[in-house]
Amino acid sequence: QVQLVESGGGLVQAGGSLRLSCVASGNSFSNFYMGWFRQAPGKEREFIAVINWSGGSAHYADSVEGRFTIARDNAKNTVYLQMNSLRPEDTALYFCAADATPYSSDYLIPWPRDPDDYDYWGKGTRVTVSS
Repeated sequence: QVQLVESGGGLVQAGGSLRLSCVASGNSFSNFYMGWFRQAPGKEREFIAVINWSGGSAHYADSVEGRFTIARDNAKNTVYLQMNSLRPEDTALYFCAADATPYSSDYLIPWPRDPDDYDYWGKGTRVTVSS
């Protein structure tokens, strides 16, 4: 069983930045596509970003493209989400997730964007952006 633990959330003013981290247990991290999702109160879980095994390629939701950057360090079993130019509408509970599917390629089309594509989830870290 893989455990994911997020950290780095908090309260920030609009226009500010935060960096989220997610540490995975075990020694299979480099075999997982890693994603970030968020869920605002009363809304469905929303895809934010995903990164491939090697960290050489990533895909983003339109809502965060150009503002957020996903990265990973396989030696540290950690995936990051750098969030810049934050907006009040970015306020949500942010989750990292691991897709353990044994894909045949590290360069997928289409990317896994659906929560059902992911096998393991953290408990989330809260981000609040004030106006």
